[in-house]
Amino acid sequence: MADTKAQQPRSGLKAWLTSDTPTSRLQARAVQVYLASLDFVRNPLTVTGLAIVLGLLIVALFAPFIATHDPFAQILDDRLLPPGEKGYIFGTDELGRDIFSRIVYGSRITLMIVAIIAVIAPTVGLIVGTLAGYLGGWVDVVLMRITDIFLAFPRLVLALAFVAVLPRGVENAILAIAITSWSPYARIARAETLTVRRADYIAAIQIQGASSFRIIRGHIVPMCLSSVIIRMTLDMAGVILIAAGLGFLGLGAPPPTPE
Repeated sequence: MADTKAQQPRSGLKAWLTSDTPTSRLQARAVQVYLASLDFVRNPLTVTGLAIVLGLLIVALFAPFIATHDPFAQILDDRLLPPGEKGYIFGTDELGRDIFSRIVYGSRITLMIVAIIAVIAPTVGLIVGTLAGYLGGWVDVVLMRITDIFLAFPRLVLALAFVAVLPRGVENAILAIAITSWSPYARIARAETLTVRRADYIAAIQIQGASSFRIIRGHIVPMCLSSVIIRMTLDMAGVILIAAGLGFLGLGAPPPTPE
């Protein structure tokens, strides 16, 4: 009897989360989240990717506890040691600094760059693309020609051109990468907007007197988000490579900052 009573709340909660007829907005949202989480767990590749990302976040967050040495300490007597010698897990570099500790601390800067660009570039591209697709006319022509100019150059070359005229530093490297990364999102957002703007519910909203800003913000942008987010996840590796390239050329994080 005790075991049966202990299981009743869980079965009741499961029934509440799997109901086909939710009685409130809260329950409807909870059902959506629960079903989405079940689909998420069923995909092993997605779960593996999430585990990797969470692992990187944990390493960056707890870097002082994971690092075995000071990432800035230079011990010239320990230069170019192989992995495992004298307690250096990944060995040392030409200045005797622990490579493992520098990688651990460098994950903070890399993830910061990725996070900031993941906010700036898709947002700018989403605004440009939705405005061009919904307003059309000369606005579409001007915005898309500007987008084509940015798409015509390789991202690394364009980032080098921008960062070369700016003072050296992480902030300017982030700015240069963000400037060169928004154009693909603008194209995607414009294509989605051209499909959505002729929908019947958009026409109904226009008849009710809604402004263009309200329609774009409340109805066009949410429909474009899924495609933009997918493109954003695919671009993150490229952003890391561009940031690494700028750092290798001395245009990223100033030494001796680990990256």
